[in-house]
Amino acid sequence: MGHFVEAADRHQASFLPACLEDYVDPDNPVRIIDAFVDELDLAELGFARVQPASTGRPGYAPGTMLKLYVYGYLHQLTSSRKLEREAGRNIELMWLIGKLVPDFKTIADFRHDNAGAIQIACQRFVAICRALGLVGGGMVAIDGSRLRAVNTHEKNYTKGKLARRDVTPVSHPAITRVLG
Repeated sequence: MGHFVEAADRHQASFLPACLEDYVDPDNPVRIIDAFVDELDLAELGFARVQPASTGRPGYAPGTMLKLYVYGYLHQLTSSRKLEREAGRNIELMWLIGKLVPDFKTIADFRHDNAGAIQIACQRFVAICRALGLVGGGMVAIDGSRLRAVNTHEKNYTKGKLARRDVTPVSHPAITRVLG
């Protein structure tokens, strides 16, 4: 016998199939991201550059950049450089944004210029998930003995604040000790 499995020729015309659709399953979460962003009215949400400029080099569509951002958020990719790298090598992401590879500066500028609109889009996404029963509305309190705390007026919670927010405190020794 004495033969190994032969690798494909790297110099062939198409290393990947011509259709990326073959690599993305019908129930893949990127399809949800794609459908959600396509249904949003980006101008209404306040995204910048929704209408392309008539002069200069064409930019990336805000919908495409939002898809990239949401994908990164779901996969814990917060760095613009990591998102750039993934756009060039991740098949799901290639399918989602049409094989576009924006550079890290473009991704960072999009986040900076559209921070408020991105927040509203994410709030709508969470609202849709809640309506479909995919997200619960519970509250979790953590004993912060191993976490770095920021005890500003806006971020600390007492029994009185929790009562005003109509939240019943959980009876747990660590939480009771923290809330006093």
